[in-house]
Amino acid sequence: MKLFSNKNDKLSSLTSKPFKLEKDIQTLVENNLDELFNLQFVRTEISIKNFRFDTLCFDKENQSFVVIEYKLGRNLSVIDQGYTYLSILLNNKSDFILEYNETCGGNLKREDVDWTQSRVIFISTNYTVYQKHSVNFTDVPFELWEIRQFENNLIGISQHKNDSEESISKISNNPNDIVSKVSKQVKVYDEKFHLNSSKSRKGWINELYFSMKERILNLGEVEIKYSGQCVSFRKNTPFVDLIIHDNGVYTVINMKEGELNDPDKKCTHYNGKKHWGNGDYFISVNQDTDLDYCLFLIKQSYNKQV
Repeated sequence: MKLFSNKNDKLSSLTSKPFKLEKDIQTLVENNLDELFNLQFVRTEISIKNFRFDTLCFDKENQSFVVIEYKLGRNLSVIDQGYTYLSILLNNKSDFILEYNETCGGNLKREDVDWTQSRVIFISTNYTVYQKHSVNFTDVPFELWEIRQFENNLIGISQHKNDSEESISKISNNPNDIVSKVSKQVKVYDEKFHLNSSKSRKGWINELYFSMKERILNLGEVEIKYSGQCVSFRKNTPFVDLIIHDNGVYTVINMKEGELNDPDKKCTHYNGKKHWGNGDYFISVNQDTDLDYCLFLIKQSYNKQV
């Protein structure tokens, strides 16, 4: 990660400023959890069964717990540590629910949490090639993020993306080991999951999804995230969610009531009803839907994002 300042079209490299303490990274992230990861802060330095979790968070969008671990140095086994943390989380669910309710003043119940979407985020100033390779599977429930500090109060953060098609379950032959036990309860969702979730689905539906996906990505700076419920397209926060089903693509637009300009009245308002995805409006897209008009609606939500 290299940053430059631009003055009169002349680039100057910005000097990196190493973090002095691991706690400095932790404080910075905890103070900006919503901006960085769209997560709710629950508690710092929580101890469960003699294990200490640096930061406990809650993902309101997916109704799941997220653990964040910080590392200033490079001596880190993310596989062992990550699966240990998830194992403790899954085997002590009541402790985490109690912590959330007491700290956040909530009324969360065990059945309210989607435990299949539990995950661990590692944040470090650098990772070795071995560390990156160790999580290079399609279904490890971990995220590796690198963070750097530069002069002029600039912070850079980037995620290491997996590019493998292999499943970690193929190398875990013992059904009783920690990887196998956690993998039975935690699911890493991807595009294939949404495309293949129905055996009776007509071919045109997936083609419709890909057409919509291409149009949305062409809007500009767009990130895709997959949950158990939907495919979420984000700028800083989600601006549209696609839910692929047997009759088309259910499209949730992240605009509040009264914000969306819908002259043809194609969208329906949720009127406070509980639903998947973000936003107050939805449109059910099928073969007869005008995709240009649909994109006109989606683009409003995209442009609204900061």
